[in-house]
Amino acid sequence: MRTDSVLGGVFAAVLVAACGAKTVDLRNDPSNAAGGAGTAGGSLDNSTKGGAAGAGSGAGAGTGTEAGDGAGAKGGSVATSSSGSNSSGGESTVHGRCGNGTLEAGEGCDDGNSRSSDGCSPDCTVEPGWGCVTGSCGWICGDHLTAGPEQCLTHACSGTVAMPPAPAPTGSAQGPCDIYAADGGACVAAHSMVRALYATYQGPLYQLRNSNGQTLDIAPLTPGGLADSAAQDSFCAGTACTISLIYDQSGWGNHLRNAPPGGAKATPGNEANAKGVSATFAGHKVYGLHIVPGVAYRNNSACGTATGDDAETEYMVAAGDLYNGGCCFDYGNMERNSQDNGEGAVEAVYFGSTTIWGKGAGTGPWVMGDLENGLWAGNTSPYQANESLSFKYVTAMLKGDAAGKNHWTIKAGDAQSGLLRTPFDGTRPNARYNPMRKQGGIGLGAAGDNSNAGIGNFFEGVMTTHFSSNSADDAVQANVVSVYGAP
Repeated sequence: MRTDSVLGGVFAAVLVAACGAKTVDLRNDPSNAAGGAGTAGGSLDNSTKGGAAGAGSGAGAGTGTEAGDGAGAKGGSVATSSSGSNSSGGESTVHGRCGNGTLEAGEGCDDGNSRSSDGCSPDCTVEPGWGCVTGSCGWICGDHLTAGPEQCLTHACSGTVAMPPAPAPTGSAQGPCDIYAADGGACVAAHSMVRALYATYQGPLYQLRNSNGQTLDIAPLTPGGLADSAAQDSFCAGTACTISLIYDQSGWGNHLRNAPPGGAKATPGNEANAKGVSATFAGHKVYGLHIVPGVAYRNNSACGTATGDDAETEYMVAAGDLYNGGCCFDYGNMERNSQDNGEGAVEAVYFGSTTIWGKGAGTGPWVMGDLENGLWAGNTSPYQANESLSFKYVTAMLKGDAAGKNHWTIKAGDAQSGLLRTPFDGTRPNARYNPMRKQGGIGLGAAGDNSNAGIGNFFEGVMTTHFSSNSADDAVQANVVSVYGAP
């Protein structure tokens, strides 16, 4: 996630059609491809590319296997040259004909640099899968070629049929995913360290790895029940243990493993210390996922998730008393290449006190939306209706409405009592986020580009492909309170 807010230039959408839900072959992303805001149609400049902000420092010490390779944290703005390089080096403007930013005879394009894989090659010809108008290039959706961050998932998800747990028996208690399924938006990802998120789920919740390399799956004690923490205590006694896998309960197989290298942090994520955080709910000891800088989980090949401007609902339950101003303790929809693919490529729920991009009232922490190159508490900053929270455990929810509606919502609440609040419900922050360009990967503990300086304790989270009703959200919150608020 870049810290620069304006990349320069006005980019016109050069092409094309929307892509199917299982194919992420997205329309051009102006901020990634050539700088500036992208609109459907409009005028173009021969604009040079905006510069990318550099990663700040932010290594953090962890415990056990968590420590050792500091986080790729986001820092402040970095001075940029007109060619988009940072002031300490990088790509330089090419002087002469090809690469001078002016389209001249014999050139198919000229974007003002000598970089490849950005649509305009070093010899000023248009690269396959891209379209260029004078100095501005964007990738072509629907041309059956993958360019930029496009990734065709048709093969990867071909034949994938979700096998969700059986519905809750009539009249019995429902889990959060049962509630959302009844509302018309079945879960496409359901991750929990604490419990089954369906009334009938009895499969594994997460996997442990000890210092000898042995693994053990932890399941709920009963269908729909809480995690078997005694099994973890026995397996991890006298040895270091990490969380090697967080299982997806939805039936889509969207399990989370340690994150691969990314743009902001070029090394893989570490596995969390399995003993890092424990809690007692309903008289039962459970463990959470303790995120420190360097620890993150990811699935860049997720199936069934929302893409483009399509609808989704996400929530997570997190500790309200562990947070920082580092970027970014996120859970949700992210890029599939762990790179910063520009505004709108991410839609993830965030909890913390980061103020690099936006903020709410007071000093935080807040529930905000990470929409890529911006953490938003509303559609302006500071957004005073989004108040700082002081709950011990927080329900953090983010919702994006159906394609074309330019509407999203933030909800927040005490996971131990009461109702959800709606600190924001309105339009996207600006044209760079409308339409959204969600790419359907799933991340936890870091931002879309693997910026990994946030901290937090994660207990559960789900994702759907539906803009849920208020009544369903209220029922999910009541269900959360029944577990996390039980004495």
